[in-house]
Amino acid sequence: MQAQTTVSGRVTTAKKKPLPGVNIAIAGTYDGATTAADGSFSFTTTAKGERVLTASLVGYQALEIKTDLAAAAQLHLVLKESVNELKMVTISAGSFEASDEKKNTVLKPLDIVTTAGANADIVSALKTLPGAQQVGEKEGLFVRGGTGYETQTFIDGMLVRNPFTSGMPDFAARGRFSPFLFKGTTFSSGGYSAQYGQGLSSALVLESTDLPERSSYTLGIGSVGPSVGVDMLSKNKKQAYGFEMDYFNLSPYFALVKQEQKPTIAPQGFNGSGNYRLKTSKTGMLKIFVNATWNRFGFQGESLEYPGFNEDFELENKYLYTNVSYKENLGKGWKLNLGTSFSTNQDRIYMDTAGKSPAPTRINARQDLSQFRLMVTRMLGRFSMLRIGSEYQYADERSRFNQYDVDYVDSYSATFAEADVYFTPRFVGRLGARYEYTSLLKASSIAPRASLAYKLDDKSQVAFAYGEFYQKPEPQYLRMQHQLDFMRATHYIASYQRISEFYTLRGEVFYKKYHDLLKTVPGLNNNGTGYAKGAELFWRDRKSVKNVDYWLSYSYLDTKRDYLNYPFEVQPDFAAQHTATLVYKHYIPSVQLNVGATYSFATGRPYYNPNRPESEFMKDRTRHLNTLSLNVNYLTTVGKAFTVFVFTMSNVLGNDQEYGFRYSSDKLRRRMVGPMAPRFFYVGMFMSFGIDRRQEVIDRQ
Repeated sequence: MQAQTTVSGRVTTAKKKPLPGVNIAIAGTYDGATTAADGSFSFTTTAKGERVLTASLVGYQALEIKTDLAAAAQLHLVLKESVNELKMVTISAGSFEASDEKKNTVLKPLDIVTTAGANADIVSALKTLPGAQQVGEKEGLFVRGGTGYETQTFIDGMLVRNPFTSGMPDFAARGRFSPFLFKGTTFSSGGYSAQYGQGLSSALVLESTDLPERSSYTLGIGSVGPSVGVDMLSKNKKQAYGFEMDYFNLSPYFALVKQEQKPTIAPQGFNGSGNYRLKTSKTGMLKIFVNATWNRFGFQGESLEYPGFNEDFELENKYLYTNVSYKENLGKGWKLNLGTSFSTNQDRIYMDTAGKSPAPTRINARQDLSQFRLMVTRMLGRFSMLRIGSEYQYADERSRFNQYDVDYVDSYSATFAEADVYFTPRFVGRLGARYEYTSLLKASSIAPRASLAYKLDDKSQVAFAYGEFYQKPEPQYLRMQHQLDFMRATHYIASYQRISEFYTLRGEVFYKKYHDLLKTVPGLNNNGTGYAKGAELFWRDRKSVKNVDYWLSYSYLDTKRDYLNYPFEVQPDFAAQHTATLVYKHYIPSVQLNVGATYSFATGRPYYNPNRPESEFMKDRTRHLNTLSLNVNYLTTVGKAFTVFVFTMSNVLGNDQEYGFRYSSDKLRRRMVGPMAPRFFYVGMFMSFGIDRRQEVIDRQ
């Protein structure tokens, strides 16, 4: 028999913690062993001389060492943790991510379309997260004491002008873009990256999809209209094109459901989008995206100002958005991002009080925005990186109010630099600054921003963020006065999060100070001030109850501001002190059924009562908001098509949703501001040819 040699030793971490389950082997042979609970191992081999010994364990970097087997007794092997996405610390303060690609995200794109009450609207789904307010009568996403205007939307790095459909007064508008167009969504409720600007409160960052895995077709038929979609992948899998189209007309729906105001033109419209994606090299990608919408509607209601008379409101909107982006790896750690976009939005508004108005009011408004953006990224070592970029925007605003024209143009330019520095895999800092200039205001600003994050263990981390944020006043005020300045907000954020495969816990506290807010009395000026501070909590559980996924969010907000016509700092009419949301999803595999519910609560918001003295400005409160929404999705196959039958209803219990009140000029009459109807329901069928999403739905439970 050949002589045998004993190989033995112990495997630990760099901190001398024993590692059980490590596979030890001699390369090129079947000889080896697995470490015990104390990290020890021992085995015999007939191999001789100097050989390569390997050690491997999931979650750690594989080790290969040369050793003389004659002296391979009582070896001490040290394994280092492998650095992957789950172990790497990430910048998280103020930021929620929804992505199919990143493992540490809070929501997935599918979560957006399966949340009851969201009706497949990105912004409505984000209202179930902490920081967002339940504002149902105004356009935009209201975050941490900020107005809807203070949250900006970006697609592939470029600002989106008019991201919401045009709506009627005192009613919120729906977002223009389908969530299926994007592979990633980042909702930053504060302290966001220096890559983005012109938002005092928040940034909604959307990243468009790349090449699909296969070609597919979709067909939808619903209670508001039909839809169709195509996504074609070439045979060489290097390019793809697609389009989505839908038409809606609520005439049949309004015939069944009575509205608070009489519709003279039922809401109707068309939405279409097209895209082309080309893989230019192993790392290069060209994307072209076009979106066009048209809609019109009209309502008639009793005049608050003139009892016994009716008021008419009609609107027609046309919108076009184009976006072209290009990404390429230049080699030696350099990456290039180029982008350009153009959008135009046209509103034609007609208002009349029959028998009282000397003439109807006619408004024609058009907003055009052209953009160019360049960013280069340089890798600094394995994980750290430097981003340098510049962008230019040209805005052309034209408005006609009866016979009066109010126009302006503005050239806006910005340059930014930002570095993500990984001091260790568990400790990262993001340091950056942004310079901005606007020709209309003849004003410039420098906005420093900084974030730090430290990984406590494989699942949890703490993070801190600070930043200065600037924004131009709203366009309706810039039309009247050009001698204004940037508004400014300073953010301070601290957060803790723990994310595992099935559980997410996140807590955050923040303080935001407002400077140079717009005031309209006396005259237009930048003398406004304000603050917002609070605490937020988010919990998601996808494990405790079989086939059940739920999340709970809570926000406490203490905010006051002196802006517009406010006489002093008070809680604004769009801010509730306490907001909470519970989202519940239950999958029943035996009948292929998805059942969901969303309950939202918010304490009463202030509203202006002109019958009170100035010292009691904004002292009145609406009643608390309580809404329960339900949805039911039945998953099946019709022919060769994966099919989903959908039913959804908002505010199932019919609770009064009181957003505020409007008063007549003589202060004798008032009208509650609320939704057009107590409830909204939708029934539809969606068929998908080429992609069966059943397993995707099951996997999310």
